[in-house]
Amino acid sequence: MAATTNQPTQTGQEEVTDLSKQYDTPMGLAHSTMQALKDRIKLHYDLASDYYLNLWGEHIHHGYWATDEAKAKDTKEVAQVNLIRLLLEISKLPEGARVLDTGCGIGGTSRFLASELGCTVTGITISTKQVEMATRLTKTEAAKQIQGDDKTVTPDADGFIALGKGKVRFIELDAEKMGEYFASDAGAFDAVWISEALSHFPNKALFFQNAFKVLKQGGKLVLADWFKGEGLDQTQFDNDIKPIEDGMLLPPLCTQPDYVKFATDAGLKVFHKPKDISKDVSKTWDISWSLVQNPSLWAFAFSQGRDGIAFLQAFRAMRRGYSNGSFRYAVMSFQK
Repeated sequence: MAATTNQPTQTGQEEVTDLSKQYDTPMGLAHSTMQALKDRIKLHYDLASDYYLNLWGEHIHHGYWATDEAKAKDTKEVAQVNLIRLLLEISKLPEGARVLDTGCGIGGTSRFLASELGCTVTGITISTKQVEMATRLTKTEAAKQIQGDDKTVTPDADGFIALGKGKVRFIELDAEKMGEYFASDAGAFDAVWISEALSHFPNKALFFQNAFKVLKQGGKLVLADWFKGEGLDQTQFDNDIKPIEDGMLLPPLCTQPDYVKFATDAGLKVFHKPKDISKDVSKTWDISWSLVQNPSLWAFAFSQGRDGIAFLQAFRAMRRGYSNGSFRYAVMSFQK
């Protein structure tokens, strides 16, 4: 493969590099079936999570830069934690809460809630690889707390690993089955936390119904996610949203009011209305696009077939969607 340079060129609202041109692919293709999509999502995270950790760190979610000063000086790591703190602010999640972290990735938020707030956190993900990585990273952190030469970390009888003031465990589970899986724990969780995972779910209404089932009375659903803008015409949808749905392995994106309706239809009450923070998280994709200008990463993506290349090409679509206002990001919370 010929060597390439990475000098960017500008095309409208997006940045094109020699690497992205070399691996160009048509975008905006429809998914075949929802089950096939779920299988592709699992495969994607099984294959790519090591790259996520190396490129982006333990938190596989957007950063939040709330002020001009933050945008100028805060690192992505600081900004990612600031997004967690924003979610805590809008949900008033108490210390020591029992939390179900849905779509937990490699466990960054789960560990933060356990170590900083003393929460008992169960993280669930569809990816076998992410469970392995999350557990390994948690044991590494837990070992740092142990005094003496023996740093062996042993989970308790329920699989929880003590971390800071709390504890955490990780389970491989399709989140659409969480109502059934946690049937014996119905009404037991103080919070269901879901950050940038619900957009992957084919049946979003079912998720809100299941969250209602597992939450105790007064419990909170804490949510951050990606959305399409309201009132888009067909051209805006085709140009900005379809490439994101294709490359990011998403069923049809919803609007923010769609989530509110799903929640209220399931019996939840709005605790904090949607807060659109698109302009304060969009920097995430500027950083991401810079980070992926690595020939070995594109070669790896190419080896995984079209899904791998479409995923990286979708970074440009994300930047374009934020710039055009057609792609949105919001946080919100609900209460049982």
